[in-house]
Amino acid sequence: MDRQDETELAKAVLAGEPRAFERFVEHFRSKVFHYSWLMCGSPEDAEEVAQETLLSAFEHFDGLREPERVRSWIFRIARNACLMHRRKSIFAPAHELSVEDLPPGAEPAGDERPPDAAYLSAELRAVLDRVILELPAIYRPVVLLRDIEELSTEETAQILDVSVDVIKTRLRRGRQALRQQLDCYLNNHCLEDQPTPNPTPLNEEERRELYEVWRKGVDAAAALN
Repeated sequence: MDRQDETELAKAVLAGEPRAFERFVEHFRSKVFHYSWLMCGSPEDAEEVAQETLLSAFEHFDGLREPERVRSWIFRIARNACLMHRRKSIFAPAHELSVEDLPPGAEPAGDERPPDAAYLSAELRAVLDRVILELPAIYRPVVLLRDIEELSTEETAQILDVSVDVIKTRLRRGRQALRQQLDCYLNNHCLEDQPTPNPTPLNEEERRELYEVWRKGVDAAAALN
């Protein structure tokens, strides 16, 4: 689903269309789960963050003034939920890779997109996810939001509460680390293969909780009109 489709979907959710609600949950739950798994470090935490993110989004959906920015809006909520979860999670890693742990290499110049899109084929997506999981925590969300979720530099800066210049610096260094780790994996198989997890289907209680929060907001908005 591209950004324009997401915009139309957000407008339909705001208008109270039940089918749009279902599509919105399916689409963004998957995105938030993937982001949260790579940021939080476990599928268990990622599922909780995805549910908390959607609940918060539906609770405050009337605050989405610009439906065309729904993707960055959702990731802003997910980022905050993930930070809170990491602080208390038993799955948070005890040690994260530092830039100093990487082999030396030249940084890519400028802000051009790296050639890593080739690794997004189905058979190698798990490899890319595994490599991103090993990135230093300071670079991981920048690479995820810019190169995987295709958000702009400005949107990424707003989500992460840092300046555009900081995002550009972290993106260059994150791409350098990503390329070096990919080269290491492909040439020396220096990372253990692990499949990319998928979220388990919502149970009835979780779905009902999301629907009731969304419906309450829709009805409240309608009552004011």
